[in-house]
Amino acid sequence: LSILLSLLVPAHTTRSPDCGGILTSSGLRYRKSRPMSPMPASGRGHKSVLRKDLMAPPAPDPSPVSPSSRNQITSIKVDEFSLTLIPDTGMRLSIEVDLGITSAPTATKEMRLSILADLHVDMNPEENLELVTSDCKPTLEEVKSTEETDRSAPHKSSGSDVDKQINIEKICLEVSKLLLFPNERLMSLAAPFPITPSCQVQYLPLAAPMYSEQGIIISLQTTFQVEGTVIPLPVSPVPFSMPERASSSPSHLILAFSEHFYTSLFSALEESGALNVSLLSSLTTATLAEKITQQMGSLFQEDLPVVLQAVTRSSPHVVLEEDKATVKLFLTAQIGAGSSLFQSFLSVNVDVTARLHISVADTRMIISVAAIEDIELSLAASDVGPVLAALLEELFLPTVREEVPAQINVVLRQGVSLPHIASFTYTDVNITIHKDYVLIPCNLQLEARTG
Repeated sequence: LSILLSLLVPAHTTRSPDCGGILTSSGLRYRKSRPMSPMPASGRGHKSVLRKDLMAPPAPDPSPVSPSSRNQITSIKVDEFSLTLIPDTGMRLSIEVDLGITSAPTATKEMRLSILADLHVDMNPEENLELVTSDCKPTLEEVKSTEETDRSAPHKSSGSDVDKQINIEKICLEVSKLLLFPNERLMSLAAPFPITPSCQVQYLPLAAPMYSEQGIIISLQTTFQVEGTVIPLPVSPVPFSMPERASSSPSHLILAFSEHFYTSLFSALEESGALNVSLLSSLTTATLAEKITQQMGSLFQEDLPVVLQAVTRSSPHVVLEEDKATVKLFLTAQIGAGSSLFQSFLSVNVDVTARLHISVADTRMIISVAAIEDIELSLAASDVGPVLAALLEELFLPTVREEVPAQINVVLRQGVSLPHIASFTYTDVNITIHKDYVLIPCNLQLEARTG
């Protein structure tokens, strides 16, 4: 699978995948296992579409035909509607429909309409994925008739009137119309999703999917927008491909995200200013002056709260290991006093290494800072002695340890939308963190319609 997905990567270095997914065979069968699905793609929806087409009034016949001799479809039953994965090719749609046709008050025929259509997903000129049909073969068989003496075996219908009546030559056109609804949903895959009020994420397919025995493999590239403008991100040193261990999962869908994806996410947040924090310490200028009289002197005539205003000085970096994800933040904190009129008197570099927790809710990946593993404080000014540096670490380390995770978690609390198609959510999620990537096997859950 890694080799197959790597073939999807174009020659351009700026377009390489950083995440992807495999829709498995069980995922394709999910719709079939939910016959009461409210979507038009359910069996009930297909029956409605087919009934409308097959039972439509025929075109006027110029020849004088008695009304009693005209065929009428009096019943329709969709017995089978299945979608099967064809490795290296695409998918096969199979529809079996039982028709009850009356040609006279006492003459009724039961017919079997079978439709086989080959489907695959293409990349259209707008670079969206689109489900299309490449081949369609409808056949019509007579199952039994009240006028027959031998009803034991089905045979091909020879009644041309029946063929004309159900407009069999237009069946494939109606099959293509059935794809309109899923194609509308496919377009939602590439929609931008908000992370913060100023930052958005978008998943762009790089090429048409590949088909294997394990499922449909989709390669995606993530882009981030800040204030509506796509921001440049570090290029991944190694193109990402779906890990081979994903192929053995029994889940409907397997999503995988590279280490580079998470680094790009935090870089986008840094670019938007979302990681800049303001930390209110428990100290005041008076209590601080007792510790560092030489530096404070008589800067402040009144007792004011001490504040740390931290901004990122370089891009964050995420590291993925077995069962562990960490982010390293590089901040510069101005230590000063006052909230409305901030007066800085010291500059401190703060390097924070924090452990990340990853979970999924509906279609959102929830990332939070679970614990700070390491903090390094160093004075930006080189002429300040080590004694003061150690004192500042003692004074401000508890504030940084408590407030930095809390404020970053406020930024991340809405979560990051996963690649998904409208109307579906994810359930039975089992997240595993591996070296260089995160694997998210999950099942599909169709949202119930309201109203």
